[in-house]
Amino acid sequence: MTALAPTQPLTPSERRIAQHVIKGLDARQIAAAIQLKPNTIHSTLRTVRWKLACPERCSLAVVAHHILDSGQITAPTPQRPAPDLSPEQISLLKAAAEHTLPRDIALAANLAPADLRAALDQLLADTGAQDSTELVVLAHSWQLLPAGRSGRATRNGATQ
Repeated sequence: MTALAPTQPLTPSERRIAQHVIKGLDARQIAAAIQLKPNTIHSTLRTVRWKLACPERCSLAVVAHHILDSGQITAPTPQRPAPDLSPEQISLLKAAAEHTLPRDIALAANLAPADLRAALDQLLADTGAQDSTELVVLAHSWQLLPAGRSGRATRNGATQ
């Protein structure tokens, strides 16, 4: 069963922190960059997750996807052209953008859990991304995961 997951506008402060998530920084790095306490960043990220209908404990890659999918922050201009990805790699890319747990990513990408790490490592190598968050941001930049702006469907009860 699917239901629309509406988003709420981010405040300027939340947008500033969201921009750092898009740059690939974790909460500790964001706190250092903008000279705030890590607890303040964690609290703000919790609010950002809630406003964007993200699961509470989802990865920053999933948060980045929701931020860009909401259209509240525009994906950066890509510095290199999109690589030629197979349909299986596109499926894995979408799964990594929507799920946090490895078993959920593998299931959504139609992979055996034992094959996930190798497939994800190959996808990172083929795209030149250092991690899953950068992979998601690059995918949005290349319009492989275009922003939804009109709302996004999520599965009720799905773990992300």
